[in-house]
Amino acid sequence: MKNIGFLSFGHWTPSPQSATRSASDVLLQSIDLAVAAEEVGADGAYFRVHHYARQLSSPFPLLATIGARTSRIEIGTGVIDMRYENPLYMTEDAGSADLIAGHRLQLGISRGSPEQVIDGYKYFGYQPAEGESDADMARRHTEVFLEMLKGEGFAQPNPRPMFANPPGLLRLEPHSESLRERIWWGSGSDSTARWAAELGMNLQSSTLKEDESGEPFHVQQRKQIEKYHEAWREAGHTRTPRVSVSRSIMPIVDEIDAMYFGGEGESRDQVGQLDEFRAIFGRTYAAEPDKLVDQLREDEAIAAADTLLLTVPNQLGVDYNAKLLEKILTHVAPALGWR
Repeated sequence: MKNIGFLSFGHWTPSPQSATRSASDVLLQSIDLAVAAEEVGADGAYFRVHHYARQLSSPFPLLATIGARTSRIEIGTGVIDMRYENPLYMTEDAGSADLIAGHRLQLGISRGSPEQVIDGYKYFGYQPAEGESDADMARRHTEVFLEMLKGEGFAQPNPRPMFANPPGLLRLEPHSESLRERIWWGSGSDSTARWAAELGMNLQSSTLKEDESGEPFHVQQRKQIEKYHEAWREAGHTRTPRVSVSRSIMPIVDEIDAMYFGGEGESRDQVGQLDEFRAIFGRTYAAEPDKLVDQLREDEAIAAADTLLLTVPNQLGVDYNAKLLEKILTHVAPALGWR
């Protein structure tokens, strides 16, 4: 059995070919897709966060609204760029959204991806400290965020407060008790996967990875997951961690599917330069369900993960994507033992 959810990048464009032509469209349709995903039996609704782009950005209003409109599915991100975040304010936002959702938040956080603008985090008021990279800053923000999520008092109370305080040092409110165990790190390398394990975060193995061995993407990703689990055991954590991978899986069962994805053919991993490193990107799976089953059975990283996030073409609209999820859950997942 696997947890199966969708991951939306929340693209929008004013093009007449797009079902999401404005930010309003993509926000409202994201809510509707989460509701539809719950109705067809999916386990999660996850959203990518990008700044300065025609995509979804600040996630907490969306997550809280979905939490109020659904009752069962997990609600998450994949990922929030921690270079841009005030970890204390984020703790309050996340606690509020998680309480509204009934403790269903699954927050993926990370250093983030290449930006739309140069050093965009500086406009948000953040600068790496002397001798620190932007990735170091993201990890520093993360460590503060994780500490705040423990719910321990740290702030000296005012001796003459406006409202009565509980005894002792004060913590951030509202506090959600179990949210600390539902934080995931989006990792694109073996070293950051190990770091995530040491800090007790779940692992979101990225849609791309630093090409560290020249092997196929799914093999490198499976080895990354194994190294993560090894580091988790060495750290002595007592709970069982969770691991997700993301895939583009397009079942072709009718003419509409064939029109959109029939030309994909037998796609392959892609390799390219990303910032300072050589990156490998996973393939797209697009075929009739029986062929998909055969192809996916060979994916070692999917086999090693407990959670699969299906990247959806959100600009095709809610109805199409809800049917896409239903086709995977009906025609593909049972044959692979995921359901």
